[in-house]
Amino acid sequence: MKEIVADIDRWKKAGRKVAVARVVDIEGSGPRDPGASMAVSDEGEVAGSVSGGCVEGAVVAEALDILETGDRRMVTFGYSDDEAFAVGLTCGGTVHLFIEPLDW
Repeated sequence: MKEIVADIDRWKKAGRKVAVARVVDIEGSGPRDPGASMAVSDEGEVAGSVSGGCVEGAVVAEALDILETGDRRMVTFGYSDDEAFAVGLTCGGTVHLFIEPLDW
């Protein structure tokens, strides 16, 4: 989380909306441990990583949707998930993320 604080602060000062995705659990082999975080601004800027790159694009899309709706949700990507496989989550595990908008 520390690695994304400066970007979040910069986006806040610029009046941007920001969503944060956090790894909350993994099953089997996962690219990042629980606690790994990624922030996404409403302009699509990204800071941090929740998967080392393999599902980041899908997470950005989820985060942008959350910024539009104001919702928060759990999102899961696993090896058997067609979308996760398509974006490269081939480590054989399942990654559970919680994505929420930041409330200034």
